[in-house]
Amino acid sequence: MDILGIAAIPVITIICYLIAEAVKATALDNKWLPIICGTLGGALGVVARYVSPELIPATDVLTAIAIGIVSGFAATGIHQTFKQLAEK
Repeated sequence: MDILGIAAIPVITIICYLIAEAVKATALDNKWLPIICGTLGGALGVVARYVSPELIPATDVLTAIAIGIVSGFAATGIHQTFKQLAEK
């Protein structure tokens, strides 16, 4: 795997983060954000696997889903990290 083999992972995280921010602007309860980000990340992992297989280090669909879910959950973790740092 070359250095570009993980390029899709931060992209999935950024997209999930931006979607989560958009969802926060709606009336939907924030408790659903991790589920939304995880599901969206899984779907984006599969899309990345088929659209640009050289950019995601997955040789099968299940691995692509797992990478996407973790990337989606990372989006909520990044948000919480910045939120906690801003409060201190």
